[in-house]
Amino acid sequence: MSLSDLNVSRETERRLRKFIALFDKWAKTINLVAPSTLDDFGARHIRDSAQIHSLCPAPLTWIDLGSGGGFPGIITAILLLESGGGWVHLVESSNKKAAFLRQAITETGARASVHPVRIETAPAIIQDCDAISARALAELPLLLDFIEPWMSRNADCRAFFHKGRDYRTEVDKARGRWRFDLIKRESVVEHDSVVLEITGLSRISQ
Repeated sequence: MSLSDLNVSRETERRLRKFIALFDKWAKTINLVAPSTLDDFGARHIRDSAQIHSLCPAPLTWIDLGSGGGFPGIITAILLLESGGGWVHLVESSNKKAAFLRQAITETGARASVHPVRIETAPAIIQDCDAISARALAELPLLLDFIEPWMSRNADCRAFFHKGRDYRTEVDKARGRWRFDLIKRESVVEHDSVVLEITGLSRISQ
């Protein structure tokens, strides 16, 4: 995939190329993503991440959970530069990956900060947000556990989760414990993958 397919400015494309170069360097020493996904790096990771920003392009405050190699959080933070606003809080408990994310922010100017903490402790540190993202992190029921503190503080908060072909099973499991509104967005990268948009989250009383 050519970065020109993303329809971004030359400056944003330059920043994305800086990120890719940095990722390639760090990926030689730490496991930022599954090695099997590196051959189709552009489509699988960059474009897959960029679709999150395209679904919610306003300059909002984001929380990206389990940011790892920067997907989708760093890509969102780079794309936010075009709007001149918004921010991404990257939550990553691995110190090595957190160091990579800090370097990526320094080199690209991405609108983001890194929080090297466990997700369960993040709501006490990051009080509010407008949107939440996570990619290849956990099944939907656990993701809803993670995001409930933020969703309960902001009724308009939206969450965006990349999911594969088994997403229906995860949704059914989550419905047993949670009420939520769901919009299924077809992935622009893989025909059997989706992005689930979650709003109106509340726990079902037992």
